[in-house]
Amino acid sequence: MRKAADVSFVALRIVLAVLFIYAGMIKVVNVEAFADQIDNYRLLPYLINALAAAILPWLEIVCGSLLLLGPWRKGAALGLAVLNVMFLIAVTSALARGLDITCGCFSLADAGMRIGVTKLVENILLTAGAFIVYYRTLLVPLKSLVQA
Repeated sequence: MRKAADVSFVALRIVLAVLFIYAGMIKVVNVEAFADQIDNYRLLPYLINALAAAILPWLEIVCGSLLLLGPWRKGAALGLAVLNVMFLIAVTSALARGLDITCGCFSLADAGMRIGVTKLVENILLTAGAFIVYYRTLLVPLKSLVQA
């Protein structure tokens, strides 16, 4: 039973890492389009959105990469959880205000996934996954993870 839990944990960690590296890579190649996607949420002035668009993809890439590597897993998982909570707040706010926008997560095209209940549930699951990795990394010594 313990072995299956360890394998599931490692699989969750790898899936989260690859997902966020991929999402960051999509955004980092077109910062201007990502800034426009962030601006669609109508939460902050465009200048701050542009700054966020330049920083957030790199945070996703770095946190995703560190989630795969040694002693930085805990911090990386916490970083991804915080990013997800921020996005969860943004999506909830946009839904409450009736905005019909794309999320800007895995596609910067206008035909990308629109925000809605599905996106909300997806983000809740990603947030939960990141917190599971964070807490599991706190509780399980690194030595036992290598043996998984």
